[in-house]
Amino acid sequence: MESLKREFLELLDTDREFRYTIAGYLGLSEVLKRLDDLSEKQAKMVEEQTRLRKEQARIRKEQARLRADFNKMLESIKQLQDGQSRLEERMTAVEEGQSRLEERMTAVEEGQSRLEERMTAVEEGQSRLEERVGSLEEGVKELKEGQARIEGRVDALERRFTSLEGAMISGFGELSKFAGLTFEEFVRKFLTASLRKLGEIPDDAELGRGLVEGEEINLFLEEPLIVGEATGYAESRDEMVKLLRKAGLAREKYSREPRKILVILTARRDALMEMREMAEREGVELIVGKTID
Repeated sequence: MESLKREFLELLDTDREFRYTIAGYLGLSEVLKRLDDLSEKQAKMVEEQTRLRKEQARIRKEQARLRADFNKMLESIKQLQDGQSRLEERMTAVEEGQSRLEERMTAVEEGQSRLEERMTAVEEGQSRLEERVGSLEEGVKELKEGQARIEGRVDALERRFTSLEGAMISGFGELSKFAGLTFEEFVRKFLTASLRKLGEIPDDAELGRGLVEGEEINLFLEEPLIVGEATGYAESRDEMVKLLRKAGLAREKYSREPRKILVILTARRDALMEMREMAEREGVELIVGKTID
């Protein structure tokens, strides 16, 4: 009996049609149907409410996301506004710089204009200077021509003077024999007097004998440094070579170039030609009394 009751109650709980059949016997079938409909509707409402709650939660999340996006957009707008403000400041600075640049360009153009004016003046001055230089060049050319003529006359005078000195040396050399002087002594006195008169040595200076590094020099003066030789006869260039050797010794000792003088009473013509070439090359003053073949 108990099992039958349990089965009956179970069927009522699980079998809808059985439940309605029993309810029909009891006169409750319509009520049960309405209750079942209400239960179904209530279940649907619960499901809808749950769905609505989920939708509401989703909408809230979306709103939060939209609010965050909106805040980001506001921040971006603020950054854009700040950037625009900085850009406007930079544009203002650029405009001011451009204005200063235009002022400087104007100043440069004015300076260039003044420079062009100065260049024009310089070119005109240069043109006048070139004209003056041309005139000077003509004058220099004339001076050179005049100098060449003067040098020619000086050379001629030097030759005449050398010839005159030679003649004097020759004549006085012969006379010195009667005066009791050697030719060397006569030349020393003659050259000393001549150099004093020309102002080339002090009035109290006198040519004499000298000894340099063991070499005897028969025409010598230390200040100014003069090294010379006097000989009665020369048949070769040996006298010139000897003088140059002694001059070299004096140069090494006194560390300056000496004045070199060679006086010859009589010289062979062929030897004289060679000695004149050496004298010109080495800067030797050569005085010859007479020449023989």
